[in-house]
Amino acid sequence: MTKAIYVAAGGKGGVGKTITAVGTIDTLQEKGEEILLIETDTSNPDVWKMYQNDLKAELIDLDDANGWIDLINACDRNPNAVVVVNTAARNNKGVTAYGETLSNTLTELKRKLITLWVINRQRDSLELLKEYMDALSTSTIHVIRNAYFGDEHKFELYNGSKIRQLVEANGGRSLTLPDLADRVSDDLYSKRLSIDRAIRELPIGNRAELTRWRNETRKVLREVLLND
Repeated sequence: MTKAIYVAAGGKGGVGKTITAVGTIDTLQEKGEEILLIETDTSNPDVWKMYQNDLKAELIDLDDANGWIDLINACDRNPNAVVVVNTAARNNKGVTAYGETLSNTLTELKRKLITLWVINRQRDSLELLKEYMDALSTSTIHVIRNAYFGDEHKFELYNGSKIRQLVEANGGRSLTLPDLADRVSDDLYSKRLSIDRAIRELPIGNRAELTRWRNETRKVLREVLLND
């Protein structure tokens, strides 16, 4: 069986990498997958804090070569686990410098590398994506339009871009992640709650909104998560 490495990336802060990683974990849990979480935002490890008691989870800094070695070794130690990597805002620098280290081991690891690249409506989201694609050409890349920044049609720069044509020509998909009400996302982050715990513990109205988001997110992400 081929177990994937899913990378939630975006090259900068505030685009929605964390909520994309959370949605990916939740959708994989629905499928019954064993999951290894790699949190690389070591200065603000939100996803690690939310899931450290529910999953195998490691903090790894990918700013230098040693971190990439640690990532590869963690993947090798857990051959039956799908790996979810939540990246830091500065991830493009490390990818450019050391991404080839991971690329060169994918065949031996028997893994596919799949990137969920989260964008807002600004041009630098696309410029950073092009840098990432050039540096990590072994990855299948799916672009996630974060609906927090508006409906799908408002992503005009991406929707009509050559970078979209390139993504889709290489087998990637263009998807839209549903927005989650601020008060509920604030609950997840401030209280360090996994989706499962939040569904049990939040007030009924908050739970209803989270359930709506969960169902819509699972429907979106099922399209690009491998059936191992």
